[in-house]
Amino acid sequence: MEQGRHLAFSRSPQYARIMSQTSSSSPSLRIETLSGEALVPVLPALARLRLSVFRTWPYLYDGDQAYEQRYLQTYVRSPGAGVVLAWDGARAVGASTCLPMVEEEENVSEPFRKRGWDPARFFYFGESVLLPEYRGCGVGVAFFREREAHAKRVSNCDYATFCSVKRPENHPSRPADWVPLHEFWTRRGFTPFPSLTCRMSWKDVGEAEETEKELTFWIKSLSGAPLPEESKG
Repeated sequence: MEQGRHLAFSRSPQYARIMSQTSSSSPSLRIETLSGEALVPVLPALARLRLSVFRTWPYLYDGDQAYEQRYLQTYVRSPGAGVVLAWDGARAVGASTCLPMVEEEENVSEPFRKRGWDPARFFYFGESVLLPEYRGCGVGVAFFREREAHAKRVSNCDYATFCSVKRPENHPSRPADWVPLHEFWTRRGFTPFPSLTCRMSWKDVGEAEETEKELTFWIKSLSGAPLPEESKG
């Protein structure tokens, strides 16, 4: 997902401190992209970060450390994968994943194949997580920028794509002040494809069993190629 998992950026109590650091000689947020075996040392921290952020709305993901570290091995093994990390000193405070769609699981690429769209033309932007106190500092923009740069370095893909979870408006866990990130994603150059969806299963916080969720894809041209037509397929 952006498995859609981009969460809303809001000004936080630490916003002024972080922005001050960024413009001074004191320690500041550092963004780097890691691939392959270079990811191995950071997997435990990355797993903890994912568990913390994804437990909140809209994903409400109730996972465990062991599963997360196994799942993240996908990005170690994938030749084209990249993980963009945000560091505050030695602390990982955010991360964003990407890999060629042909290296993703079948449930992600199958909706594209069904429309006759070649998955080899798409670079899949997976999860993005960022601790609440670091939102509103431009890290989300950096995550998209760095993933697009990585996709262009390691592939000839025409498009970047991600998917975001659909939750009902009346969901009991929906915060009253929740603002979806549609405008943010649109500013990044992505277009929603409402009828292009996939399904993923995970256990929500407070639930006993996994349930299936529907996620909607967004697409952006990386090469200048025209977007696929939503009406087809």
